[in-house]
Amino acid sequence: MGLFFTKPDEKLMQQWQQQPKELDKPWRDFSWGQKEALKENLKNFSMSHPDVNHVKILVAGQIGAGKSSFINSVDSAFQGRITSRALVNASDGYSHSFTQILKGFSIRSGGKKLPFVFKDIMGLEPDVLAGSQTEDIINALYGHVKDGYKFNQEQALRYNDQQYNCEPNLSDQCFCLVYVIAADTVQFTDDRLIDKLRIIRQRISEKGIPQVIVMTKVDEACPQVKNDLRKIYKSKKIKEKMELCSAKVGVPMSQIFPVKNYHNEIDTNDDTDVLILKAVEQIVQIANDRLEDSEIY
Repeated sequence: MGLFFTKPDEKLMQQWQQQPKELDKPWRDFSWGQKEALKENLKNFSMSHPDVNHVKILVAGQIGAGKSSFINSVDSAFQGRITSRALVNASDGYSHSFTQILKGFSIRSGGKKLPFVFKDIMGLEPDVLAGSQTEDIINALYGHVKDGYKFNQEQALRYNDQQYNCEPNLSDQCFCLVYVIAADTVQFTDDRLIDKLRIIRQRISEKGIPQVIVMTKVDEACPQVKNDLRKIYKSKKIKEKMELCSAKVGVPMSQIFPVKNYHNEIDTNDDTDVLILKAVEQIVQIANDRLEDSEIY
């Protein structure tokens, strides 16, 4: 018996092809001329707690999503040149995390150390015994993991280990968790990895630690945005990717920030900078709000 195929409805196909890939107006208000104002605000930002000079922010994400590149991009935006203090893997195929130890990166502008520190952690992987362990991420947020700790994929840090800080003070703790998720592959994210993120989210939400998403690789997810970064908030595809991020991880849209990391550029760009700086401003304010209500975990 022969196989019969139904001919596609030409009218429906035309309607699908004609669906707008670009929205009539931006769905999020954004000022592209605020770069210098953002830099100045962040340079002069003051902490809400007298005992803390630098608020710590933990940056986590799947291997290859661009978490270390995001830290470098933040540094580049302030330095006015491309920097690479957080080492990244330049190969196309990511099999394991390039980041192996916990390390804090302070950001400078004009020789002045800014009042926030980004802590880079081993990348997350779907397998149980691969990448950073959920307990290590939670303990790093609470200030129990000392800088320089080398992550063990098979076993999380224990309280009797030398690198475990039994009595962290406020300056040791992180007051915001940033998930870095790549826009071009978010729809393919392994459910096991999402489960890890949900476990972390549930555990730290009990302590009131806020979480945000930095959505990277927007230029690789949408051709219109690749051609013109200023179309990021008019791109229907980017909005859908952000909505998918929100649904998968549980972070509200208001706390998802799409950015383009510096990757193969040799000079900085104002449009790239302003998206990054706006994300940093929101992250620092969210972290500082938590610090204001803080107590030892």
